Amino acid sequence: MKQRVQHNIGKEKAILATKAALQSYERKFSEYNPSTRWVSDIKAEISFRISSAKLYGSLVVHEREIDLHLDVPFLLRPFKNKALGIVEKEILLWVRKVELNEI
Repeated sequence: MKQRVQHNIGKEKAILATKAALQSYERKFSEYNPSTRWVSDIKAEISFRISSAKLYGSLVVHEREIDLHLDVPFLLRPFKNKALGIVEKEILLWVRKVELNEI
């Protein structure tokens, strides 16, 4: 599943906001063992565990949007929208902080 988060802060600030969001996400939801690995300047691979299954995804930061993609096993598909929603909410929170020059 792919989801787009729109922003108007430019790519460099969006990268800053995304990195802060993912770090915050890892602290807030540590019980899901979230992990982030940046594979390029604009792309990160993410993963976390729900029950006994591990979910994998990626995000790519663009000039006006951040693309989120999550691969979810069939049995966990009911959790997919919730997982994407949590990540999106965290990113939007940090995009707003960048807009307000709080980071």
